[in-house]
Amino acid sequence: MPKAQKGHGKAPEKVVHPYSRKAAYLAREEIRLKKKERQKSDKATRLSSIGEKLLWFQEQLDPEKTTYTKKDACDLVERHLQRFDSELEQIELMNGIKGRQGRLHGAREAVIKQTVERERALYEGVGCEIPDIINTKNLKTFREWTGDLKKLPNLKLRKVSSKDLETKNEEEDKRDDAEDDNEDDDDDLDDEQLE
Repeated sequence: MPKAQKGHGKAPEKVVHPYSRKAAYLAREEIRLKKKERQKSDKATRLSSIGEKLLWFQEQLDPEKTTYTKKDACDLVERHLQRFDSELEQIELMNGIKGRQGRLHGAREAVIKQTVERERALYEGVGCEIPDIINTKNLKTFREWTGDLKKLPNLKLRKVSSKDLETKNEEEDKRDDAEDDNEDDDDDLDDEQLE
């Protein structure tokens, strides 16, 4: 009769005492792994939302246009803020039908309105992050982007605010006023030279 081999079989797993150091170590390790997984999924969702936003901007770019101004960038952001208007109109039409009880697509409508309000507050406040289309080099890089999220860090983003447009308009007004003043001065000089 052959002898049973010692040490080669799978040893039965020992039960860990709940208050032991090993149990605390295992609990810490499990918490760490869960936290790591949660951070990974949060980063993936954040990157995918940024990727969707950038793809929308890429679709809206004019292929013939090689340079964009701050005003053009602000116009793009305004169009981005209005991208849900048709969907909201559809929801309003469905809810406007007489005889309906309750609101259809109420949750979707609330999410859309909340998103638009948040983005508008960002745009009117510190600024909305969009791809840097004002710089021609960054615009070229952005046009060549294929939508790959791994290449997202290569794209430069710029914050555009409605205040940028207002300050630009004020600067243009000041410049126009200065040019008008210079023209008036030139007219005065011409009048003096004629006399």
